[in-house]
Amino acid sequence: MSTEKLAILVGGGPAPGINSVIGAATIRALLQGVEVLGIQRGFEEIMHGKVEGARPLTIEDVSRIHFRGGSVLGTSRANPTTDPTDLDTVVNTLQRLGVTQLITIGGDDTAFSAMKVAEHAGGRLRVAHVPKTIDNDLDLGPDADTFGYQTARHLGVDLVKNLMVDARTTSRWYLVIAMGRKAGHLALGIGKAVGATLTLIPEEFPNYRTTLGTLVDTLAGAVIKRHAEGRADGVAVLAEGLVESLPEEDLPSLGGIEYDAYGHVRLSEIDLGDALKTATLKRLAELGIQSSIVSKNIGYELRCADPIPYDMEYTRDLGYCAAKYLFSGGHAAMISLRGGHFVPIPFARMLDPQTGRTRGRMVDIHSTRYAIARRYMIRLRRDDFEDPATVARFAGVAHLSPEDFRRQFAYLVEHEAPPLDLLHRGDASLT
Repeated sequence: MSTEKLAILVGGGPAPGINSVIGAATIRALLQGVEVLGIQRGFEEIMHGKVEGARPLTIEDVSRIHFRGGSVLGTSRANPTTDPTDLDTVVNTLQRLGVTQLITIGGDDTAFSAMKVAEHAGGRLRVAHVPKTIDNDLDLGPDADTFGYQTARHLGVDLVKNLMVDARTTSRWYLVIAMGRKAGHLALGIGKAVGATLTLIPEEFPNYRTTLGTLVDTLAGAVIKRHAEGRADGVAVLAEGLVESLPEEDLPSLGGIEYDAYGHVRLSEIDLGDALKTATLKRLAELGIQSSIVSKNIGYELRCADPIPYDMEYTRDLGYCAAKYLFSGGHAAMISLRGGHFVPIPFARMLDPQTGRTRGRMVDIHSTRYAIARRYMIRLRRDDFEDPATVARFAGVAHLSPEDFRRQFAYLVEHEAPPLDLLHRGDASLT
């Protein structure tokens, strides 16, 4: 048996495919004669010197866990980077366990913790990080998803598809809030694939021109447009990160604000859907429009789902590469696959030089992909306001004069990008 010992831990929220990484890395290590320790509950216990949660993993333990969601090692959001003493304790505890290599599985916060642990170990420990998040917001390159995203989108589409049928059947609107923290990848992926009435993401609404009223008017405008087409139903998919686009003065209307161990607003604790439902119903009532709106949060239903085959295969590859990379002498890198090829991303390159934190990835609203998504949404557009007959029709639904309708709603299209021109500008923006 080798004198090397591999430890594996999971941080942050769950994502489909975690168990596949654990299983593949464990099997790869054991076949090389390297003992494997599974660390329960992320950094939560080892940052306090506790070792009771460390247990040996065998091939029998992990050979079939890739079919299942969740994490057999649990997870936590414990943050060892706020106090150097905690980092010392993490490194010393792992050394006390005989650990020579560490694989962390997590999102941007866990990646940052892994980088700091590697720095603090000073060569005593080789570290690799496997990026996971259903938010798809880690900077792995434009052609590489974070694992768990595709499974979450797949299940999200099924959920929203059923809500669309219910909306049509009962003549009501659904506001579906999708997880995603600051980025709108998951909301857009679900909304575009399922053909939702419209999808709103934070990238579309920079905070210098976004208020709760802007979001409400955007939704009210979509309701008006649907009514003008003879439909009283619709489904809007909204990214939870829209909260972080809002000015501070709007936040009290969303309820109490809580923060996690990394200083992030606990978006899942804010009922954005209920706040928008209440405000939109009030706005519509002011216009003499009766509507039924239901808010629905999805996220917890997605992140512990059994992985679809795409994520099972992807994560088994990532787990294998993480273990192989460390045993080959690799260190201090995030594991990624691009175009079927292994690409390590050094920890130093993960950092945003402006924030000093892990670099994130936002939806590119100037991409063709986003432009097409916008083209299929039912919402107020610039060309609606260029046609007097259309304005008059919408104004009639809202019980306003055409002039008042323009005054109240035309500002929504001021920043709309020019039409998509595939012939002359393959990278043209939305229409």
